[in-house]
Amino acid sequence: MPVNYKDYNINNTTFMGTLSDKSTQSDETDFKKEILIVEDQFIEAHDLQLILEKANYNVIGIVRSVDQALDAIQTQKPDLVFLDIMLKGDKNGIYLAHILKEKNIGFIFISANSSKRILDQAKTTQPYGFIVKPFREQDILTTLEIAFYRQKYSLESQLMQQLELKNELTELINSNLKLEEALLAFAKIIQTFICFDYLEVGFVNAEQYSNLGIIRKNIDQYQIISVQKFSQIADISIKELNETYVKSQIDIKPIIYSEESLINNFQAAPIKGIISHNFGIKSYLVFPLSIALSQRFCFTFYSRNFNVYSDENLKLLSNLENTFSQFISRFYSSEKIIVETKEIPQKKEKIENTKSGFEGIIGNSSQMVTVFNYIKKVAPSDTSVLILGESGTGKEKIAKSIHDLSPRKDKPLIIINCGAIPENLAESLLFGHEKGAFTGALEKRIGKFELANGGTIFLDEIGEMPLELQVKLLRVLQEREIERVGGLMPIKIDVRIIAATNKNLEEEVAAGRFRMDLYYRLHVFPIMVPSLKKRKEDIPELADYFIKVYSERMSRKVPTLSDNALQQITNYDWPGNIRELEHLIQRTLLLTEGNTIKAIEFSPSSKMHAQQNTDSFSIKTILENERDYILYILKKCNGKISGAGGAAEILDIHPSTLNSKIKKLEIKREIS
Repeated sequence: MPVNYKDYNINNTTFMGTLSDKSTQSDETDFKKEILIVEDQFIEAHDLQLILEKANYNVIGIVRSVDQALDAIQTQKPDLVFLDIMLKGDKNGIYLAHILKEKNIGFIFISANSSKRILDQAKTTQPYGFIVKPFREQDILTTLEIAFYRQKYSLESQLMQQLELKNELTELINSNLKLEEALLAFAKIIQTFICFDYLEVGFVNAEQYSNLGIIRKNIDQYQIISVQKFSQIADISIKELNETYVKSQIDIKPIIYSEESLINNFQAAPIKGIISHNFGIKSYLVFPLSIALSQRFCFTFYSRNFNVYSDENLKLLSNLENTFSQFISRFYSSEKIIVETKEIPQKKEKIENTKSGFEGIIGNSSQMVTVFNYIKKVAPSDTSVLILGESGTGKEKIAKSIHDLSPRKDKPLIIINCGAIPENLAESLLFGHEKGAFTGALEKRIGKFELANGGTIFLDEIGEMPLELQVKLLRVLQEREIERVGGLMPIKIDVRIIAATNKNLEEEVAAGRFRMDLYYRLHVFPIMVPSLKKRKEDIPELADYFIKVYSERMSRKVPTLSDNALQQITNYDWPGNIRELEHLIQRTLLLTEGNTIKAIEFSPSSKMHAQQNTDSFSIKTILENERDYILYILKKCNGKISGAGGAAEILDIHPSTLNSKIKKLEIKREIS
């Protein structure tokens, strides 16, 4: 995760003394890690080479351009690349970073460019580190050691995911399920690895549209959408569907469509436009594959969010192509298969949809579905997790779910609020102390980490942890051992670390309040929990849940929430998130007489906040009005730009002019 340190005053002591000698330098007898330097400035490249060779790394070369770097990689694959962003030639380091990522070669950016636009572009490549020139020796070595740590866990995680998915699909292939049951089970299995809101499957048939759809209704419920059902949803006859399908381009290679490419694809493949329009799709991944008898079959994953799919998704699917082919051969025959238009109940125990492991987490919005998928992905491993989100979003419940779904579920989950630990007692509280270790230590005390042995430690509000304690925590993560205060011998422990914060840790690192090495140790698998204002479709379900919970506690009949009251809480901005909603419902029940909540009585501070939102008003500019009008026409045309019935024809402008306006006004991000 790139951090622009140049714009901040960095406390030089933050990064010093972080690593033991054995972690920063390899032993002479150890295998030397091989590093390639891609840097067009001779002095910086030479200084970097000296630092690396002094630390016993093997620099296999220094190159000045992307083309030279590609030639060098063909000859000898490095373990890691130090990569400048601005290079000689017409290609920059960001271009090369995408290629390195495809080849599973880790890289660290080094750059003097502090432009936010450039840094944001670099961030999308997911580097293992980022250093702004001029760099210091300790920064280089610390970043490098963390990069190898993250690379190791990233590759292990990818292999584990691939193996887990293959095993689950193989079990499904060997089952006695019928096609419709198998498709629903397939959807549930693949969802954890490739997120989707709608999945389209079927043989590529030039004569008619015969694909089946699987729509995700919520976290644990899927439904088959037959051609007949889709015809009803889209309000288009089957004949029109067939005609649209026949004139649609068929992708013969795996590909991802989003933003501008998605809009353009609607013209080439209008059947995709119909699906996207009816299900609110903003990106999709097409994965065709060839099977026996020269037949082709296609899986298309659709999402209601922008830029959901990545090259990693394509790579995962490609690696499992044989398993997918076995699934198709097992459940599809050469005869035409007609699936009834109905929701298929899941009867078999092994494919039952339950929310087991997610107890207490309410919500079926696309944002929360993504969170659920991340939890299921990371829970089985021992990878460190960093949960990010505003106060009151339920980060502790996310941590509990990860623990409950992990192999450590029968061991303790120890919760520590880092912001509430007294500094003078912190070390004793976390790591314990021996009798007589200090004045008042009348008996031995077992610390939180030792109590959690075999289980999980949840470090809530990790951003509040003092720097001195961060040093000790880093050592625990590196060495997997603790030492009681007053103890003579270290104690080996086996704990998984889950941390959470509502702070921007990148800014905390840059300001010298949080250690860079600890940040990257924790940031192996981040999960962003959305704020309540970004998942308002979950508010009715959350409100019903809290109404039932507190009604039971008050031993009263559960009242109903009127439409007016529901409208009130839906329109509110919720700066305090779910915690604020919970407290408001509790307060409302105390004030409500009868069996209906007719209105919500907000607290004075809440009213003030709501009034500020209501009062905000701005007059739109000519460009904003033009943008809204073009967006309206594009939606009416299902994203079609040129040709008969296209937006350009209706607006009476040339298609290329409309494309320029779409790009200039950034309309592509809002087409649904």
